[in-house]
Amino acid sequence: MVRVVGDLDVAGAPRLRAELQQALAAPAPLNLIVDLTEVPFCDSVGLGVLVETLNQVQHMRGRMVLVVGPGMIRHLLTITNLDRHFATSGSLDEARTTLGTAA
Repeated sequence: MVRVVGDLDVAGAPRLRAELQQALAAPAPLNLIVDLTEVPFCDSVGLGVLVETLNQVQHMRGRMVLVVGPGMIRHLLTITNLDRHFATSGSLDEARTTLGTAA
């Protein structure tokens, strides 16, 4: 599980990419939860990091769930039609249930 805090923009995306690369070092198949509930803003660079990570997880035959609350991130996924590609949940517990992992 990776928890993101703060803006996911051109300044914050490289750090998130590094954290996610560490998570992707786990053996396949990988189940990854990315908690975005404390992210007030995401730009195209941040969105690109999430899409890149989803592609890598899927290539590893894994699953990825984004934890998002109501607000900008959920709206961004909807208007870009990425909500059709990302599995999302409203809480960490719901994400764990979706992936079938222990709480």
